[in-house]
Amino acid sequence: MSTGVSSGPTAAAVTAIIRAGDAELPLPGAGATADRWAHLTRWCRRDLSMGRLLEAHADADAILAELDGTRAGRDEMWGVWASEPPHPVLDASENSVGWRLRGTKAWCSGASMCTHALVTARVAGQPRLFAVYLREPGVEPGTGGWRNPGMAATDTESVTFDDVPARPVGAATAYLERPGFWHGGIGVAACWFGGALAVAEPLRARARNGRADSHQLAHLGAVDVAVSAARWSLASAAGEVDASPDDHRSAQVRAFRVRCLIERTASEVIDRVGRALGAAPLAMNAEHARNVADLLVYIRQSHAERDLAALGDLVAGED
Repeated sequence: MSTGVSSGPTAAAVTAIIRAGDAELPLPGAGATADRWAHLTRWCRRDLSMGRLLEAHADADAILAELDGTRAGRDEMWGVWASEPPHPVLDASENSVGWRLRGTKAWCSGASMCTHALVTARVAGQPRLFAVYLREPGVEPGTGGWRNPGMAATDTESVTFDDVPARPVGAATAYLERPGFWHGGIGVAACWFGGALAVAEPLRARARNGRADSHQLAHLGAVDVAVSAARWSLASAAGEVDASPDDHRSAQVRAFRVRCLIERTASEVIDRVGRALGAAPLAMNAEHARNVADLLVYIRQSHAERDLAALGDLVAGED
């Protein structure tokens, strides 16, 4: 049975921010989307694992507000566990006392930390979104499944549900069919951007201290071009979301564009900082080594060429 928020510095930092009310961000499309995404970027520039967990909590809050008319509380930590691999499978069924969950959910960040989660479970073979209180009997987070040091502090594991009560959130297909799904996807890209800024910091520090040679300055110039483009894309996208929050197709195209751009930016920053500074920061600077490892794992939440192919299909008929 889950016992709620676990100990450890990441969990403590996340819990402190939530309890202080600092995780209560403007909702996407409500006029301050740029501020919402800026918070995600700042959190992830400070600590990518912490920021990733706070992004999930803020995303759950936005989903609840949109589909359920409720909000996440300050004494709660929410996850969004919506990955749908072929195996394992989590099923939902309804009986005389309500909905129950049975099976295993993979890729659950904050598995032992979260008090609540929004979870997709299969109903007649199709995913539907449910809210679950994770202190119910029958909730069992796994341990030891995550082997990579990158993003290890997010406590990402599989969670098994054995006849656990759950509450449906929104209509059967509402979670995936709303523009807010795509607005949330850009929020994840804002997190990647924060991670890229953190990875770039040792190169910026060398230049600030006057120790960068021409080779390193050229890499810094290229990094600046990449992160500036990413920053502008987030600012422009935020304005578009606030101007037209309910346009589903535009939201989808926009999310693919921004996510692909920022994934490319993050990859370029990792490569150029490594080429500019060599192995020393990766070997001897624990914070930088962690930032690189975290970001390499986190940007793989992108679907890479599959996303590019989906974008190409969407824009094929455009001038």
